[in-house]
Amino acid sequence: MNLIAVDDERLALENLLLKLKKVLPEAGIKGFTSPQAALAEIENGFRPDVAFLDIEMYDMNGIELALCFKKAFPKINLIFVTGFSEYAQNAFSLRASGYITKPVCVERIREELENLRNPIPEEKQRIRVQTFGNFEIFVDGEPLKFRRSRTKELLAYLVDRRGAGLTMAELAAVLYENQQYGRSLQNQLRVHISDLLKTLQRAGIPGMVVKRRNFIAVDISQFDCDYYRFLNGDVSAMNTFVGEYMANYSWAEFTAGRVHFKQQSIKQD
Repeated sequence: MNLIAVDDERLALENLLLKLKKVLPEAGIKGFTSPQAALAEIENGFRPDVAFLDIEMYDMNGIELALCFKKAFPKINLIFVTGFSEYAQNAFSLRASGYITKPVCVERIREELENLRNPIPEEKQRIRVQTFGNFEIFVDGEPLKFRRSRTKELLAYLVDRRGAGLTMAELAAVLYENQQYGRSLQNQLRVHISDLLKTLQRAGIPGMVVKRRNFIAVDISQFDCDYYRFLNGDVSAMNTFVGEYMANYSWAEFTAGRVHFKQQSIKQD
């Protein structure tokens, strides 16, 4: 499930995001203080199932933003979060799913998500990541092709990090371990990051990677991964591991050792 939250009061937004993550820790959650930034995110490929919207905002209010979301996603569930109850009638004229008055609490969020106007069908994820054996990415069942091998290795390392963000220097230390980190190396890395983002865009999966200034990570909610399922105790994933993890990359040996140790520990239990 993908959620998007928009509130131009940063503290209110952070509070809402914190509670959303408590209710749905595995969901893909995006938060914005700017309605325009939220609209840009969906134009870049993010597909929210539920939108939590403040109503009184500068430039564009929550009702206007909801109309834009409904135009893009007719079945989106709209939940308005506001301190002004007098807006309820306007909100429900848009066939909103719910209405929460501030301050928000976990119980009200959970109640609204359990009673959505438009049920969210369970869909098989388009992206499947294979880490046991060699590293491969499949989109709609077809292997994703990379123009540069280093670009593929970059994505592999981001997957290995399981959503943890990396700086340019941290990436360079792994991908170019024998080269001094300087301007030339920074330029090389920028080329490969740009190539990765373009590759994902062409494949129609731009949301798989999150890129900000000196920060890059994968969004683990966007894909299925045998390694992640293994860590979550999935029996079928455990059975597919036969000793090799991203065998095409030397830096993956440490994780391979951890996976092997965990598998042996489970067998002994």
